[in-house]
Amino acid sequence: QMQLMESGGDSVHAGGSLRLSCAAFGYTYDSCMAWFRQAPGKEREGVAAIGNTGGATSYADSVKGRFTISRDNAKNTLYLQMDNLEPEDTAMYYCAANFGLPPKCPTEAPRYRYWGQGTQVTVSS
Repeated sequence: QMQLMESGGDSVHAGGSLRLSCAAFGYTYDSCMAWFRQAPGKEREGVAAIGNTGGATSYADSVKGRFTISRDNAKNTLYLQMDNLEPEDTAMYYCAANFGLPPKCPTEAPRYRYWGQGTQVTVSS
């Protein structure tokens, strides 16, 4: 029904910026979309989520003020602008989507059905 493909991950120095993209192949209108990340040995954590219109967003406290989630429904693409990156941001980043969720899209991984395969972000000191 839906396939997601992330891109934009890279190795950067602390304080740098990256812009991740998630191309969606399939119907995405009326969906929640979100970014998650997982570092080795850690649980997958929600980073940011966004509603269908792009107006309702939520962020993990650890990235608030540094990351910005957005979506371009015309291009069927989800974005994550990451500024002032820190070594603690190093992780595999995944985009996810699902339908039938509340307008305030959740940031819990089990709530999402469709997942990309991830893009690696590495931040060095």
